[in-house]
Amino acid sequence: MRIALAVLMTLHGIAHLVGFAGAWQLSAAANVPYKTTVLGGHVDLGGAGIRAVGILWVAAAVAFVAVSAGAVMHTDWWFRTAVLVALASLALTILELPEARIGAAVNVLLLAILLVAPVLRFA
Repeated sequence: MRIALAVLMTLHGIAHLVGFAGAWQLSAAANVPYKTTVLGGHVDLGGAGIRAVGILWVAAAVAFVAVSAGAVMHTDWWFRTAVLVALASLALTILELPEARIGAAVNVLLLAILLVAPVLRFA
């Protein structure tokens, strides 16, 4: 179960790169538009601000991959770090709603799994 969770966290981390690509205008895809606003268009961060948010997206991607590696290697720190990374990612996806609604749902799923992990003894 821990390995399956690590795979899910890795895939979710890779998906975070879309937020980085959009914020840094690295994608010409129509489904990854460049915008400078967050919170459903209510707060305009400007170009520099949205690039800073893009850095948060790539940091979350790296963090998810790192915590996945920690889970596979069954390190002492992976579980607590996974909870923190999922919470930070959830906050980031809330900033980017409604576009990041699938990511928010995946974060809620990850947190639910992590909540029951000690009971199932795979943490």
